[in-house]
Amino acid sequence: MKRTCLVIGGCRSGKSAHALALAENFPGDRRLFLATCRPADDEMRQRVARHRRERGRQWRTLEEPLALPEALRAESGRHDVILVDCLTLWISNLLQENGEENAVRRRVEDLVRVLDGSSCPVLLVTNEVGAGIVPENALARLFRDCVGFANQRVAAAADRVVWMVAGIPVTVKGGAA
Repeated sequence: MKRTCLVIGGCRSGKSAHALALAENFPGDRRLFLATCRPADDEMRQRVARHRRERGRQWRTLEEPLALPEALRAESGRHDVILVDCLTLWISNLLQENGEENAVRRRVEDLVRVLDGSSCPVLLVTNEVGAGIVPENALARLFRDCVGFANQRVAAAADRVVWMVAGIPVTVKGGAA
């Protein structure tokens, strides 16, 4: 039985901390944190280092900014649980590499297929980007549209979806953990 959980919410809503707590409830000690961030400045590098310290040594970290489906396919049989943080940065990276919506959509469909065949539980973190105003420029609208598509497809494939609101988890799909 697959066990996929999408944790979605706004910036600083507690998504990552909640996903980490959920992941740590799964049995086994082979835990993988699959990071999609490309730390491009000092502030982001400090953030990444702080998150590594918070996770502790019981987590192996794999940084994969682009080949997320391939990394999940390769790693799912080697781990008891995988936490992907985050889909939003992955979409941003894909757009920076290609900038073409259909290419991003194909990669999202690849991800959904891999999630369906995963041999271990996978938790994914993403940002809700559709609750704000319509962005003023084409690139920002493209980003919003691609993230919205990814969120919808992954949520449809997930067994459970949790929306984080001010640090409070609200289950919108599936039952309790």
